[in-house]
Amino acid sequence: MAQEFQHIGLVGKSGDQRVSRVLLQLAELLKSRGLRTSLDARIGETMDGWPHEVGSLSRLSREADLIIVVGGDGTLLNTARQLADHPVPLAGINLGRLGFLTDIAAEQASDGVASILDGQFQRDERRMLDARIMDGDQVVSQDLALNDVVVQKADGGRMIEFEAWVDDSFVSLHRADGMIAATATGSTAYALSGGGPILHPDVDSLALVPICPHTLSDRPLVLPGQCRIRFILRGSPDGIAQVNWDGQQTATLKAGQTLEITRSERITTLLHPPGYDYFALLRSKLQWGRAQNGTVPR
Repeated sequence: MAQEFQHIGLVGKSGDQRVSRVLLQLAELLKSRGLRTSLDARIGETMDGWPHEVGSLSRLSREADLIIVVGGDGTLLNTARQLADHPVPLAGINLGRLGFLTDIAAEQASDGVASILDGQFQRDERRMLDARIMDGDQVVSQDLALNDVVVQKADGGRMIEFEAWVDDSFVSLHRADGMIAATATGSTAYALSGGGPILHPDVDSLALVPICPHTLSDRPLVLPGQCRIRFILRGSPDGIAQVNWDGQQTATLKAGQTLEITRSERITTLLHPPGYDYFALLRSKLQWGRAQNGTVPR
């Protein structure tokens, strides 16, 4: 049987020696299997003695059968957004902190990748969000998010005031530091810190999580994944708010403008190693049931 993955792309956070070591380790593994290997040019410029091809991320997205991301969840989020128009699957090696998305431990990098190359993996498709800032009928700014889209105050002082709409139904007028619109993937990120619910990845849903609302009864909402969400910024004519996509891309929302969020047609495909279990991941990362000796019982 022909191997599913013949050309492997490698992406990593530049300027981190730990990342460089793991990339070189993976390069040896891929070379031993006779696989074509290409490194993202952004990190290739910072690594001496790289033994394989170097190419732009755009080229990797078109030519690679699998892209391995070495770093933290932020590195994978950035990669997923840039590769959104190309259905190449991603596997993540965790060198960050939590690692909900980059779920192969660095010390198990070679074994985890070898298992995936041998066809032993779980395929996990995660829906993305489209979010655009509208001024009337004009699109001012737009981007994609895998985790969340956040509207928040643009300075360190005053709260913002905004309307929230779901499809054609008015939800409420909010006064808060902002609002998080999170996918199931993003429900364990910023939204969780804000008191939002954990959404299982197989549930087609979104969570709206207020950030420090003025009204204590302003609680998180769980919505169907196919709904259209709109936030309309109110307040003084010169008022502004900040919008960010996955905490990486930012834009300004002005008073009277609308932030519109919908489910994207684009999907990020993650490959998990053998033994991946979502609830085991939650137990480990969130330290559920941790005993006094530091162990987590099954």
